Amino acid sequence: MTIRDVAARAGVSVATVSKVINERYGVSAATLARVRAVIEELGYEASLVAQSLRNHRTNVIGILVADLEPFSTELLKGAADAIRGSGFELVVYSAGGRTGDPVGWEKRYLSRLSGTLVDGAVLVTPAVSLEAVPGTPVVAVDPHTGPSHLPTIDSDNLRGAQLATEHLLELGHRRIAFLSGRPDLQSAELRKTGYLRALTAAGITPDEDLIRVGAYDPEVSAASAHELLTGPDRPTAVFAANDISAIATVGAARELGLTVPGDLSVVGFDNVPESALCSPPLTTVDQPIREMGHRAIRMLIALINGDEVGPTHVTLDTGLVVRHSTRAIP
Repeated sequence: MTIRDVAARAGVSVATVSKVINERYGVSAATLARVRAVIEELGYEASLVAQSLRNHRTNVIGILVADLEPFSTELLKGAADAIRGSGFELVVYSAGGRTGDPVGWEKRYLSRLSGTLVDGAVLVTPAVSLEAVPGTPVVAVDPHTGPSHLPTIDSDNLRGAQLATEHLLELGHRRIAFLSGRPDLQSAELRKTGYLRALTAAGITPDEDLIRVGAYDPEVSAASAHELLTGPDRPTAVFAANDISAIATVGAARELGLTVPGDLSVVGFDNVPESALCSPPLTTVDQPIREMGHRAIRMLIALINGDEVGPTHVTLDTGLVVRHSTRAIP
């Protein structure tokens, strides 16, 4: 269905239909009502590309995610809350987990979408350090480790990891293993640093044999947890850098005949809904994921509109949520 079809059905010129669509003056009330009725009857939608070429705006915001997993899903809920009543629409673009491309999936997709399809974009856990496409506002959530001048939203990963490790120390654990996240993300490096600092502050020398890569991936985490739990002098507790890795650790322990928390205490990070639903419910570090998505959208809209943005690097608080996957050493 094209604008010419609408014009022919309404008995007006294409220019008149264009005025109605773009809410410009010069159309009588009767003609306006007739054209709008035909638009609704035919189900006509103006092309975003055509609109952007005319107006240099689409009023669409893109969110680019590596994959649709629990963290990004929660973040999208916050973004959806923020977009309501803003005059903008939201489009989600997923790499489908294909983030190993050294060229950088974000750069390719951002170049593809900007200028004609979106007015700005939110990058979620970007796999490379990059700046925005010239003229396209971008906000990064959980940014890459490299230097960047992009506006960012994250949480206090360092403090959250310290809280998780301190909780296990207070329960009497001394052999505490760590499943790290993606080494290319600031969040993962800060969570590892928080773990190491908490151990050192307690007078415990970190044991490199107790540190394994989890990569925020359930399969990688399960394999790493299996190595930890079948090795000599296995740990009594595991702190995983995200909830998905922690849940995978619980599964690996169960397969080996170990109980959680009877034989092994486990702590995660994120507090995604799955953490409360697993068996046993997971002790975890809460980061305000929905609020991160909400803040990223509000910051991006301000950038697009040229409004006062305020701080362009925002770090939100984290806190410990104690459930049933941890207990004191008998």
